[in-house]
Amino acid sequence: MIKKAPNPIDRHVGSRVRMRRVLIGMSQEKLGEALNLTFQQVQKYEKGTNRIGASRLQQISNILGVPVSFFFDGSPGNEPVDGGKALPDSSSSAHVVDFLSTTEGLQLNKAFVRIKDAKVRRRVVDLVSSLGEADEAG
Repeated sequence: MIKKAPNPIDRHVGSRVRMRRVLIGMSQEKLGEALNLTFQQVQKYEKGTNRIGASRLQQISNILGVPVSFFFDGSPGNEPVDGGKALPDSSSSAHVVDFLSTTEGLQLNKAFVRIKDAKVRRRVVDLVSSLGEADEAG
C-alpha cells in the first residue's frame, strides 16, 4: 500500500497552525484539549497528514486568536483573483513561512522581537548575515 503525500495546502495550513501555536506558547496537548482532540490529532493537522475541516479551522482560529485567513497567507497557488498583483517576492515569503515553522526560527524570532535597541537588532542581523556568508564560503 502506497502512502499518499499530504496536499501542499494542507501542509501549509498545518504549518501555520503550528507556527501560531508555538508563537503563543501553547502545547499540542493544550490545543487538543481546547478542541476536544488528542495531541496526536493536532500533530496530524500540523503535518498536513489530516485535512482540517472548515468548522474545525474556525475553532482553531478562535483559540489561537487569528483570523481564518491567517492560515492561508502565503499558501501555494494563493494568487489574487481580482486582477491584483501578487507580492513581488512571494517565493521569499514562502521561505519565511518555512523558516518560522521551525523551532529554531520561532525561537530566534521571539528572542529578536524582545530586543528593544534598534542598533543591537541591526548588529544581530549583521552577525547572522556574516555567519550565513561564512557557511556558503566554507
